[in-house]
Amino acid sequence: MAEQQMQQGIDLDQSHFCCSVCLELFKEPVTIPCGHTYCKVCIEGCWDQEKQRGKYSCPQCREEFSQRPVLRKNNILAEVVLNLKKTSTQQAPPPAAVACADPSDVACDFCSETKSNKATMSCLTCLASYCPTHIEPHYSVPVLKKHQLVSATIPLQEKMCTKHNKLMEIYCQTDKKCICYLCIIDEHKYHRTVSAAAERAEEQKRLTASQRKVQQREKEREKELNQLIQALKEYKSCSGTAVKTSDKIFDELITSIKIKHTLVKQLMQSQEKTAVIQAKQLQLQLEDEITKLRRRDSELEQLSHVDDHIHFIQTFKSLSISCENPDVRAGPFACPKRSFKAVTDGVSQLRGDIKRLLNEKWPGISKTGVQKLHSVSLTVYKNPGVYSGFIQVQCVLYRFCDAT
Repeated sequence: MAEQQMQQGIDLDQSHFCCSVCLELFKEPVTIPCGHTYCKVCIEGCWDQEKQRGKYSCPQCREEFSQRPVLRKNNILAEVVLNLKKTSTQQAPPPAAVACADPSDVACDFCSETKSNKATMSCLTCLASYCPTHIEPHYSVPVLKKHQLVSATIPLQEKMCTKHNKLMEIYCQTDKKCICYLCIIDEHKYHRTVSAAAERAEEQKRLTASQRKVQQREKEREKELNQLIQALKEYKSCSGTAVKTSDKIFDELITSIKIKHTLVKQLMQSQEKTAVIQAKQLQLQLEDEITKLRRRDSELEQLSHVDDHIHFIQTFKSLSISCENPDVRAGPFACPKRSFKAVTDGVSQLRGDIKRLLNEKWPGISKTGVQKLHSVSLTVYKNPGVYSGFIQVQCVLYRFCDAT
């Protein structure tokens, strides 16, 4: 059980036992003075390219050494990698259970053509690809252990020079292409060439720098996104507050207008009531006077037919006294339209003042709705134009109320 758990732990940490130059499992791992470990072939290839410069550096931390360090084998790491390879071999399924190669996979060169399994490793020494079953001798046979193995990600034929049918292990910096060692003798004789491992190390540095830039840019964009989300939340909150404040202001304005409307209505009704009461009193007085006048007219008519002169003279003197009430106001009476014209004119003027004020203030209110997000401020109660407009409307209402 303990051995099984240890093997599972090794499988989980397999990526920690890969060379940072070739990205494959360590082959003859060696440790340099700065503490980093590489395949012996990979680090020697890198330092061979730096020989002319007279200084040697670590491909990872870039620490420089004035003299070429002596490479010492990391025995413990080599043993761990060996156990890892054996574990991978032991855990490999039998040939019958190995996945068959799809058209997009690299096929094993040692399987039957009718039953080609998917290759997992390629040997750069044998120039062949192997499935988990056929790769096993490379982990157990001492001679084959020295061969250079890589993951079978692409067919080996794509790594071969089409002209010399040799493995491309050299990079021509002049033509920017991979070549084999025979190409150096031929068409690339006077070109700048380095090992593929050395070029990979240089490209790795550029890749790391590019990756840092991408990560930095990603962080900046994430920060900007968070700022945008926060600004949007604040914008929505501010918008909601502004709508509530605006509703409150308009409600107060409408309420104020309704109050003044009620007062004006009550004022006119009060005037009407007073006028009606006065008119009723005058009507009664006039009707009473008309009755008296009719009775006097009737008495005078009867007196005009009396034959007795003495009776006529005495009676006429009592009937000649006026029967009219001196307190009754004589006409003409005022027209109702003229009585209320001052009120209706005042209301009409109020309506015109409110419309004019709204027309003056509205452009300043609507203009804030088309500004950019970072400059929009919809807090109505902070807008002096809106607030002063509200005050001006109320002042007009108050002046009108006082005038009426």
